[in-house]
Amino acid sequence: MTGLGDWEAVRSYAESLPGAEEGTYYGYPAIKASANGRAVVIQGREPGSFVLHIDQERKAMLLDIDPDRFWQTSHFERWPALLVRYGEDEDGLVAGWIERALELAAERPKPRPRKR
Repeated sequence: MTGLGDWEAVRSYAESLPGAEEGTYYGYPAIKASANGRAVVIQGREPGSFVLHIDQERKAMLLDIDPDRFWQTSHFERWPALLVRYGEDEDGLVAGWIERALELAAERPKPRPRKR
């Protein structure tokens, strides 16, 4: 894995993983776990970054080990998700975490329907 330089590259990579499907999340393009519709990655609204859904413990670790690549705004502080800057992924770190996020999402139960 070398380049995850834009949403199209991230989307294409994540969608190629077994158990992933394209969808939307709060109106944003997303890749979800096909097992239950849980979000894995989202295009999001922060320029130069995408959203990775990951649990709080792993999120804290990623923010500590590579704050130039993994970051958050105040909006994401209380949510199990963080922002990931687009760019080269020569070490495969981001690709590996997309794979792990898909595994974690697939393990969770289907979300409850929202009241309208």
